[in-house]
Amino acid sequence: MPPANQRAAFLSFEGIDGSGKSTQARRLAASLRDLGHPVTLTREPGGSPGAEEIRALVLQGDPDRWSAETELLLFTAARRDHLEKTIRPALSRNEIVITDRFADSTRMYQGLRGNLASTVNALHDLMIGTEPDLTFLIDLDPELGLSRALGRQGSEQRFEDMGLAVQKQMRAGFLALAALHPRFRVIDGARDPDSIAAEILSLTLAHLG
Repeated sequence: MPPANQRAAFLSFEGIDGSGKSTQARRLAASLRDLGHPVTLTREPGGSPGAEEIRALVLQGDPDRWSAETELLLFTAARRDHLEKTIRPALSRNEIVITDRFADSTRMYQGLRGNLASTVNALHDLMIGTEPDLTFLIDLDPELGLSRALGRQGSEQRFEDMGLAVQKQMRAGFLALAALHPRFRVIDGARDPDSIAAEILSLTLAHLG
């Protein structure tokens, strides 16, 4: 049974590639379910059938396949479908929604990398208009993160293939963004996974009250 005072909450995980955010998102979802909370675990790009189709377009292929402007439009289209088909319905059921990446990643990978910050925010306000209640930024040294990410040897490595300089730029950008918004919790991702998971669960339960 869910807790009697169960209320909706929207949580996001952000960080550079290889930071461990996907693992920690899964672990938080499992821990909250064990405590009786209804949870929807999702991801971006993706999280709905239409958005998953766009995911293949933006995460695979040559690093120069798309311009930052085209990527921004593709990611926004995917996010809008994700919001309509997955996030809003789950929140309306008073579930806890945990997403592996959301709009902050677009602010970094397209807004910062493509010098499109004002365009990213304008398009977000127009088409999305939603921010997480709480964002966990898993912070990690870019060299370690990139090494981990490339070690996975998967097919979705278009952004990893952009190299270390981009990962350093993304880390600095994420930390600067976190300093501006109280919803962020910066988590030291260089520790063992159990310690990271325990801290994130504690912060989440405090937020849920």
